[in-house]
Amino acid sequence: MPNIVILGGGVGGTIVANQVARQMRNELKNGDLSITVITESAQHVYQPMFLYMAFDQVVPADAKKPERELLDRRINLVVGAAERIDAAGNAVWMADGTRIAYDYLVIATGSRPDPEQVPGLTDGGYHFYTEEAALRLRQALHDFQGGRIVVTVGVPHKCPVAPLEFVLMVDDWAKARGIREKTEVVYTYPIGRVHSIATVAEWVEPILDGRGIETHIFFNPETVDPQAQTITSLEGETLRYDLLVAVPPHTGQAVIGRSGLGDSGGWLATDRASLRLQGSDNVFVLGDATNLPISKAGSTAHFEADVVASNLVNLLRGGLGSVRYDGKVFCFIETGLKKATFITFDYANPPTPVEATEMIHLYKLAYNRLYWLTPAGLL
Repeated sequence: MPNIVILGGGVGGTIVANQVARQMRNELKNGDLSITVITESAQHVYQPMFLYMAFDQVVPADAKKPERELLDRRINLVVGAAERIDAAGNAVWMADGTRIAYDYLVIATGSRPDPEQVPGLTDGGYHFYTEEAALRLRQALHDFQGGRIVVTVGVPHKCPVAPLEFVLMVDDWAKARGIREKTEVVYTYPIGRVHSIATVAEWVEPILDGRGIETHIFFNPETVDPQAQTITSLEGETLRYDLLVAVPPHTGQAVIGRSGLGDSGGWLATDRASLRLQGSDNVFVLGDATNLPISKAGSTAHFEADVVASNLVNLLRGGLGSVRYDGKVFCFIETGLKKATFITFDYANPPTPVEATEMIHLYKLAYNRLYWLTPAGLL
């Protein structure tokens, strides 16, 4: 009986599990196939909600549901920490010593924020990449009465447009609070333009200028001095702040390093078309866990999951698993508290942001509520 093991219960892993289960329902029913999802938390979390949580637009309960409720009932769910992947032995070893064998493995372990890479950042700054961090930032914004807000960006990080979304939303937020005139908003970026995607940088630069948002390029955060309330870049520039909000650098999950599979950042060498782990025929990788030169975003995992699920079904039915991923990504971009735009792109076609409108913003808010249909494989 073939056994598919999916390591990671985020959007990508859950979509793969549900899509394969739906297409292979008879095999599952007859005991000719087993699907197992391994996840550290029993709760499935919709991480993009953290940005809205920081502005007190949603509460933690809006961002999570039990993973068991999202999975097809025929899928096995294991809640626990994976210690390492034994690729040679076709097994995942759990922290409690349990060995879970597989015929096919899908690695969908995601990424994690690592603010400790910047000394002083944990004590001196805030971010919105976990529930706890978003709630800390929510309180800091609630208490803020004016001053200098510095938004700084480490690389790599998940959601390529999140830094811009925060800085544009905090601008609108300060206006709505009636404190924009006594608030300076400063945005830094680590390369020679205000965003890594050239077309996005060209689109947003006049918007930042028009809103009076101060920008600093070639600013790679190196150290933070919480007492002096300053942040210094690798390039030697020092900025003073009253409130420091960071998009911290991210790394792959620790299980990847313990397994000896990833590079120095914990990312897995992945074939850009087949999404197989390089050098392996029966291990697929998707989402943030890959080393692919595309955005680490939920939509990336979603589109990759469609490819992985199709290939798994094809392989189980005697095919070669030849469906290819084209690098497709779709991202909403909040341009404040009431308008949004979006970008879509792939390996061959760069994005072009459309005009921001209130309607697109409402679409984004609607998707936030409808998201749960996505991991279920229905949207």
